[in-house]
Amino acid sequence: MSADSRRTTPALIQQGQWATVPDCKRMLVVVHTITYAQRLQEVVQSLESDLRVQVVFTVAPHAFGQGARRYLHDQGIATVPWRYAVNTPFDLALAAGSQGMHAVRAPVIRLSHGAGHIKLLRDGTEETTRGPGMLSRRHLLHDGRVMPTAIALAHARELDMLSRSCPEALPVATVVGDPSHDRVLASRDRRHAYRRALGLGDDQQLVVVASTWGRSAAFGRLDTFLPRLLGELPGRRFRVAVLVHPNVWSGHGPWQVHSWLAGGMRHGALLVPPEANWQSLLVASDFLIGDHGSVTAYGTLADVPILMSGVPRSEVAPDSPAAALAALAPALSSARPLGEQLRYAAERYRSGAYDSVAALISSAPGEFQQRMRGLLYRALGLGEPAYVPRTPRAPLPPPLSSWKRPGAGRWVA
Repeated sequence: MSADSRRTTPALIQQGQWATVPDCKRMLVVVHTITYAQRLQEVVQSLESDLRVQVVFTVAPHAFGQGARRYLHDQGIATVPWRYAVNTPFDLALAAGSQGMHAVRAPVIRLSHGAGHIKLLRDGTEETTRGPGMLSRRHLLHDGRVMPTAIALAHARELDMLSRSCPEALPVATVVGDPSHDRVLASRDRRHAYRRALGLGDDQQLVVVASTWGRSAAFGRLDTFLPRLLGELPGRRFRVAVLVHPNVWSGHGPWQVHSWLAGGMRHGALLVPPEANWQSLLVASDFLIGDHGSVTAYGTLADVPILMSGVPRSEVAPDSPAAALAALAPALSSARPLGEQLRYAAERYRSGAYDSVAALISSAPGEFQQRMRGLLYRALGLGEPAYVPRTPRAPLPPPLSSWKRPGAGRWVA
């Protein structure tokens, strides 16, 4: 980097006279999308209150990157431009994606951004299917060499997946657990507080409708499903909140998402903002209607009845939590009244019915903060703080009434 460029480099990544807290180890957090940002925030909480570490965020180029920088700004997180980030050496880099990571001048820790590597990565033909995305050679190798210094896995079975998809990466893989898994479980004792914050009455039931992104996602059917659902359910007893994957918002734009779902919203559906902390919504729910996305898989931890809205078997890893849940949970039918199907799901459901699915998300339940913190500090060459890290609960949500118009009631962790 030239002397002229250093004079215009943001103070956030400069050393020397601009630093109020000097001599820090510096960790670069590379955000590609809102989904990745939410996951990475759960990780860097391990570094809170440690003045030995300066955490710097940047937003890397990505097809679904729209909104990521604004999301971080709304969290009070300053970012440095990608062009400066890749020209500055750091002690460590953390990412939930692979795009552009070969250009980062630091050892890299990679982790997943969802529940159990659900979606398969195809090679462009109908016949050949590769392994789950994060564990594929395409995402782990650069110029024939393993790019990450460490790969943080959620479950021990993922070591077997990695041995098949990219065996060269096995020496740098380690099992740390899943932060969202632990946070949902830690938040369950706040269910009543979440429901009060949402404005739900004791006699009201909350139905959460969740959609992932992609051609087979439930989103493509919500324009007709939501008006039908709201038309069949008693409005005073039921509230319906819709969780749409942030990639849909980024890929099509907020105006378009609201426009496509306007019919359901006119009937009373509430569209959750993409920056929302969805975990407390799951804990507060009475029913979950979902597809093969990660939110539906994490819903198995909320201990509520689940109805599955179509699972494309050709696109879902057969050993994933989504596939296991599709084999257990009732399947939504277009031939029967929706109220009747919710009653059926509630009558048949028994507490803990989906524990076997939840067990596929993490093989180190409750241990993510401890294991991930150890991995970070070893990579930074620092001793860990002398206290046991805790799993933070999900924050209280704003009232449901704040989601009635686009841009209203932003809800952040």
